[in-house]
Amino acid sequence: MSERLRPQDRLKRRTDFRRVQGSAQRVHTRHFLVVLAPGLGRVGITITKKVGNAVERNRVKRLVREVFRRHRHWFPEGIDVVFIAKRGAPAIDFATVQEEVRRARRTLQRKAEGLLRAQGAEGLPLASEPE
Repeated sequence: MSERLRPQDRLKRRTDFRRVQGSAQRVHTRHFLVVLAPGLGRVGITITKKVGNAVERNRVKRLVREVFRRHRHWFPEGIDVVFIAKRGAPAIDFATVQEEVRRARRTLQRKAEGLLRAQGAEGLPLASEPE
């Protein structure tokens, strides 16, 4: 399996972002609000201009995408995830983003199971661990 983050692994259209952000399932971390919705297992990142200049915002987006790419097994299958950056986000590094997501993964899994259960699906496996 390739470690590449393919274009179809990312949320791009406004309608997709709005669908996910309209979901009731949210997980707060220190630097992000993570929103979950049933979908295709894609990731999206939203950062407003209040968070920093363009260089800082783009850096945060790259860090989040890299954590998603390297640790896809931390994210529930069949769930689209949107990260909304909070004001302190530009000051973080890769290790901090990675640690925040690692700590939040049990909560992400539990909330994702609730979403899919409400939708009628049972049993939500995590993506398989890389070998």
